[in-house]
Amino acid sequence: MRTLSLALALSAAPALADVPNVVADIGPVQGLAARVMDGVGAPDVLIRAGSSPHSYALRPSEAAALERADVVFWVGHGLTPWLEEPVAQLAGAAAIVELSQVAGTVRLPFREIAEEDDHGDHEDHDEDHDGHDHAGEDPHLWLTPDNAALWLDVIAAELSRIDPDNAATYRANADAGRAEIAAALTGARAALAPLTDRPYLVFHDAYQYFEGPVGLAPVAALALPDASAPSAARLAEVRDTVIDTGVVCAFAEPQFNTDLLETAIEGTGAQIGVLDPLGSDIPAGPGFYPAFLDRLASDMAACLRQ
Repeated sequence: MRTLSLALALSAAPALADVPNVVADIGPVQGLAARVMDGVGAPDVLIRAGSSPHSYALRPSEAAALERADVVFWVGHGLTPWLEEPVAQLAGAAAIVELSQVAGTVRLPFREIAEEDDHGDHEDHDEDHDGHDHAGEDPHLWLTPDNAALWLDVIAAELSRIDPDNAATYRANADAGRAEIAAALTGARAALAPLTDRPYLVFHDAYQYFEGPVGLAPVAALALPDASAPSAARLAEVRDTVIDTGVVCAFAEPQFNTDLLETAIEGTGAQIGVLDPLGSDIPAGPGFYPAFLDRLASDMAACLRQ
């Protein structure tokens, strides 16, 4: 009887044999993959928490994860152009899904608030800096809930193709994940609705994909779109904007030094807040993305209320 019960229990559970080895580039994409894989397996992530995806050196363990991968989900070339070569070399046998190129993905151009006006100091920035085209698309696409919801379906479809035994679980998890994201967005909008007229500054313009759905927009961004340092003239220009608009909060990021941001608001009464576009301190797992939206909303609200 015990043997029969064990056999029945195993037959009712998701198939565990040959679960795909899944690798994601950043934490938020890992969180989406983890939601789809809940109860089946767990994805790896390449760019460790607290690091910037704009420039990164893979550790041996992360390179080994690419070599084992059956499928790699990454935002794409616009965010991590340096990752294209390691993926091609180390994960040549894997399925590669560039999420930014998925049909229906919301893609926005860089905003003018992040443009450098003093071209004399930054001539190279007019065209390209470290592989980033400032006139192109903003690569922080995971920050809009619409893209996250779409990508859940894309991840589920790809995993179902590779692992059809668990296709029903992948599809059900994606459906549940979309509902959770919708609920988190509703909560974020409610938390931020009373604060949409509060002027604020961001370190770099990484948040428009989140700001748009919740009705916010910064008055300026200090760094260039790829988070490279601004010129002295740019810093002075942003400081004038801070004073003229009465900025109440300047949002730093844990991946970057805050010294320039503190200089921009020195003596103005504005407070420093922290926004993490990667959710570095949120535990990895199926609940990551809704918790990520909750954290962005709560961190913004806490500083804007001051």
